[in-house]
Amino acid sequence: MAWAIITPMMDIQKTPMGEPFERRGVGQASSGGAVSVFYLTHSRFLSALTLAAGLLLPSFAWAAGYDGWKTVFLSNEYVGLHVLPEIGGRVIQFKFGQKEFLWVNPKLVGQLPESNGLAVDGSWFNVGGDKLWPAPQGWDNDSQWPGPPDAVLDGQPYRVEPLDGGVAVRLTSRDDPRSGVRFSRIIRPMADRSGVHFEATMTNVDNKPRRWGIWAHSQLAAATSDGRSFNPLMRAFCPLNPRSKFPRGYNVIFGGEDNPSFLADRERGLVCVDYRYHVGKIGVDSHGGWVATVDGACGAVFVQRFVFEPDKEYPDGASVEFWHNGVGKIHAYNKDQVMAETADENPYVFESEVLSPFAKLAPGESYTWNYEWLATTIGGDFPVVGCNENGVVAEPLRASRTGKGWRLTGRFGVFASTVPHIEWRDANRKPLGNSPLRLKATPLAPLILDERIAAPSGAKMAVLIAGGELANVELN
Repeated sequence: MAWAIITPMMDIQKTPMGEPFERRGVGQASSGGAVSVFYLTHSRFLSALTLAAGLLLPSFAWAAGYDGWKTVFLSNEYVGLHVLPEIGGRVIQFKFGQKEFLWVNPKLVGQLPESNGLAVDGSWFNVGGDKLWPAPQGWDNDSQWPGPPDAVLDGQPYRVEPLDGGVAVRLTSRDDPRSGVRFSRIIRPMADRSGVHFEATMTNVDNKPRRWGIWAHSQLAAATSDGRSFNPLMRAFCPLNPRSKFPRGYNVIFGGEDNPSFLADRERGLVCVDYRYHVGKIGVDSHGGWVATVDGACGAVFVQRFVFEPDKEYPDGASVEFWHNGVGKIHAYNKDQVMAETADENPYVFESEVLSPFAKLAPGESYTWNYEWLATTIGGDFPVVGCNENGVVAEPLRASRTGKGWRLTGRFGVFASTVPHIEWRDANRKPLGNSPLRLKATPLAPLILDERIAAPSGAKMAVLIAGGELANVELN
């Protein structure tokens, strides 16, 4: 089968706000071993995509060239993704302003694997980034995925197709004989929020039934800004399932049972993860549909959102999993392994992974699973104690009486620029009126609330509206 890859390459300039500005494009098309190169201006390239898709382009941008790789760049006002079709159709970088969330292997920057998708010695060509794998992982039988490495799904080229006039892409893998599946993924930046929507599809290309979950596997950069040490302010949070099947609220998959990196905080209803450079992995049957990873050194927050389906079975019994590179011992690949103690051999990587339920597929059947990435900032080393489609909560909305009304406080991060306000509600949660705030909200800055406001008669609840309801507090 011939596989065509179309990767526009752009000469990028940066505006003062860090938004991309394209000057000239270079497109390259390859099929098998033959490569043809064509040159065209960015406007002509976008026009070609527009004509091909039959759509008009909104204000999104294609670009290319990340650390020496040919990439497709998708962006909106706040976030950008470098997509690397040539190596497993992965997202090699997710950018939010000046923050780059994903880990990229410095030893392999700009390099490609062998034609079989592996390193020269047949090992995993681990360039980093985000990709799709089948789940569960294991080495006991053929119903477990024994990677990485995975020559086809992780290492070989994906076909890339522009969608919606070039503002989105569909990436499609080759057929993998080992797992019996083909992956495709539509990546579409959101038009009005600091996020990206993913539509992942798994197709059974075998001649027998196959049963897998889809594993969205993100490797996050977890070094300090100077790269000399691990970042002790790298943390993650997801809801603790009050009906968890795991006695401690999570399951240790790799590493010691006493790993101090992982904690079930029952008072706040959270699984809390701190990066301590201790090797380990846990699975969480988190029911809340979100996981937030915070770089406390700068306050940037990487959010993964999904729909939890409690009536379905999940790989490892988990909707969320965390892996930490670090020192210590694990049992994997059917043997005990002692992890290297230097970052050169064992780099600072924090993995935040979300999984779909199992899908049992007859030959030719497909299963599609949707999830989102969003980015915001909370202004420092704070937890994320709540999240919805409008933003995250770092410090809950609180109300205390003052002489003339109420003092409302809290710390939040939003996913869209908006002018927030307080909505007052009565005991039956019926709206009574709104009070404006002396604030503007943007994903690029924390929303820190400290306002004294008079409430209307009969008000029993204050609700923070920031593009939608973000938090509420009862007035007692």
